[in-house]
Amino acid sequence: MQASDVKAITEKAARETTPEAQDTAARLTALLRHLFLYDRGNQLRVIEESGLSMTQCKVLLELGGLGRDAEVWQVSDLAEVFGVSVPSMSRAVDGLVKKGLATRIEDPDDRRARRVAITASGKDLVETLVTVRQTGIEAFASTLSAAQRRKLDAAVDSLMEREDIAQTYDLLKGSDRA
Repeated sequence: MQASDVKAITEKAARETTPEAQDTAARLTALLRHLFLYDRGNQLRVIEESGLSMTQCKVLLELGGLGRDAEVWQVSDLAEVFGVSVPSMSRAVDGLVKKGLATRIEDPDDRRARRVAITASGKDLVETLVTVRQTGIEAFASTLSAAQRRKLDAAVDSLMEREDIAQTYDLLKGSDRA
């Protein structure tokens, strides 16, 4: 992402966001930054050790379902979702295929087209990333007082009304991590 892209994004957000939403976002950013760094970068270390680029990591997480069933994607659709060129996404997918984390499969509707799917090894890496992230957040949660935890739980519970968040929570709760 170019510096000019960042500037355009922030200017657009400033025009479309209320001061109250900006304050909420600043509070969430402070919390998320703290959570991300709380475990001293263990999740980043796993990503570094995997040898994946940031784009490859994002694609792998998307292929892994992000709380939904794993999906099969066309490279062009992945490129659109992540805002990169098709050739750039194709190179990222090629790297995942070479590492055995994804595979290209024939499109049942168009035999000339190939789709991308996650492999068992890719699913294992996604599970490792989720586990490392959750372990770091659990460590942080254990430092909260009972009153802080109750307040945080109440705030987060109100967000469980969103189907996308509730589905991810149900998936995590149902895993062996809960």
